Amino acid sequence: MRAALVVLLLAALLGLAAAQPPPFRGFHYLLDCGGAASTTDSRGLSWIPDGAYVTAGEPLRLTDQGLLDPALATRRVFPFRPGAKFCYELPVDRNRRYLLRPTFFYGASPSSSPPPVFDLIVDGTFWTAVNTTDDVLAGSASYYEAVFGASGRNMSFCLGVNPEYTDAGPFINALQVIQLHDSVYNATNFTSNAMGLIARTKFGSTDDVQRYPDDSFDRYWQPFPDSKHAVSSTHNVTSADFWNLPPPGVFNTALVAEQDAPLVLQWPPISLQNDSYYVALYFADTKSENSRTFDVYIDDYLFYRGLTVTSAGLSVFATQWVLSGLSRVILTPVSGLPPLINAGEVFGLFSLGGYTLPRDARALESIKRSLQNVPDDWNGDPCLPHGYAWTGVTCDTGPMPRVISLNISSRGLSGYLSSDIATLTALIDISFANNSLSGPIPNLGNLTKLQRLHLQDNKLNGTIPLTMGTITSLREIGFGDA
Repeated sequence: MRAALVVLLLAALLGLAAAQPPPFRGFHYLLDCGGAASTTDSRGLSWIPDGAYVTAGEPLRLTDQGLLDPALATRRVFPFRPGAKFCYELPVDRNRRYLLRPTFFYGASPSSSPPPVFDLIVDGTFWTAVNTTDDVLAGSASYYEAVFGASGRNMSFCLGVNPEYTDAGPFINALQVIQLHDSVYNATNFTSNAMGLIARTKFGSTDDVQRYPDDSFDRYWQPFPDSKHAVSSTHNVTSADFWNLPPPGVFNTALVAEQDAPLVLQWPPISLQNDSYYVALYFADTKSENSRTFDVYIDDYLFYRGLTVTSAGLSVFATQWVLSGLSRVILTPVSGLPPLINAGEVFGLFSLGGYTLPRDARALESIKRSLQNVPDDWNGDPCLPHGYAWTGVTCDTGPMPRVISLNISSRGLSGYLSSDIATLTALIDISFANNSLSGPIPNLGNLTKLQRLHLQDNKLNGTIPLTMGTITSLREIGFGDA
């Protein structure tokens, strides 16, 4: 059996509320990256500057800004530093799930200077590589979308410098982080997985992308025109009882098969690697008081047998359905009127990358607070993803990594050494040499694996703790002020 299917049958209600669309719930962010002041877009959404949530990068205003949405008129540009990740730190509600949508617009790009390619990272998880080359050639913006669960009270969204791609630093124009309703995509286990959007489609539509305020979470529903099979309707479908809360407007258009013939769609419109995907399909009869029954296949595999669709609407989804290459959705008639389809979503599923041992992560945060002028990539998960540890931090490769080395020599640091460094009990090497640290030397007696300790050329004072002599593994030690 390829997947567990769930069908939601909805009772029709008499009308739609005509009230003002509700604001986004809980913690949410519409960040104008590189912006200096708040702006309002054509839909009435307010975008705020990103400077309060990121410590690295420089703002850049585009020269061709007159043709752009205000949120794309600026971008934040980060340095090219292989292995560094530059993170936005965003307070969130724990155990909620969030839609993340970064948008990238490079502007005019001469052929000799293609846009940089870089990685997206959320907390300790690699999400995807960003390559905007094709969109730059078309003069358009690129966006990526994913849904992540919040495991704590803070979520980090990061851009990673991967030297295997290009030799230029990453950039970003806009970032949306929107809290979803608890029912939306709730069949996915977000404690172990995240979902990356492949396609979200409004079948039969020739209009612009449908989004906020029609969709209360500002999801983008792309049109899928087909003059041969497209129909439209004026009756209202209430979507409040759909778990995924699609906007009612997606049910106002549909693709309908010809009489006594199947409806065959190549969808999603891109070739997919052989893997498991989340697939949701949405149906509502375009004629009141009518119903139609048909079978749903995806790539010749039965997705749902005997689906009866009325004007009330229903959805069918699979949490892990195997797709490969170019896929087809096939609707074959059983009884009544010809088959139809209104909308669909496909997400790729990927495993979360884990986290640094919480005790080590807390210790590094304490050390960070005790220092000034720390490296600008000291945000996000300290060790993960592998290859993206904080500057000067080395971690082991265990399933929950531990910090084994701190080498922050000659970094222009000031401040003092937090006593919480003593809780990093997997440390083998410590070097803060040639900085301007002051205050006492912490008690490091708990660091029983420590082999090298270099604190020379600072402004430390007080005595060397006697417990230092109990660390039998210690082979090198350096003290003395500059």
